[in-house]
Amino acid sequence: MDTTCSHTARVFGQGVVIFLVIMSLAAGSDGRSITVGDSHGWSAGTNYTQWATKNSPFHINDTLVFKYPLPGNSTIAQSVYMLPNLWSYTTCQFRGAKLLGSAAQGAGEGLKVELNQSRPYYFASAEGNAYDCIAGLTKFIAVPSSTHLY
Repeated sequence: MDTTCSHTARVFGQGVVIFLVIMSLAAGSDGRSITVGDSHGWSAGTNYTQWATKNSPFHINDTLVFKYPLPGNSTIAQSVYMLPNLWSYTTCQFRGAKLLGSAAQGAGEGLKVELNQSRPYYFASAEGNAYDCIAGLTKFIAVPSSTHLY
């Protein structure tokens, strides 16, 4: 390859890299708004690990929206906790967990949680003595990435 072709290829390659960096920065700044559980919302007896797998990958600046009805005669109360670590998540130990949304906070627009760090987020509901959590339901892990592949 002569020096002109080599220079052109190098400049083209640098241009592609710059374009990809700009596109990833632009994509990284706008997060998605994702309703947890889709149209069913955050409800008792649901396997949210399957939901999270279907909706992955999550990205930095994505916002999870937890929508659940006010507790009543026909609905089971829900809450949203962020557990501090994998052990707490696996064993459904809520000591040290942060209450993000009480049973009354998921109505209307829902409870919004922005994924603003590249770390695991452990979500679960503690209602009903954490029965659903212990059964592997009404809990999931979201691990946002700063890399966009679209």
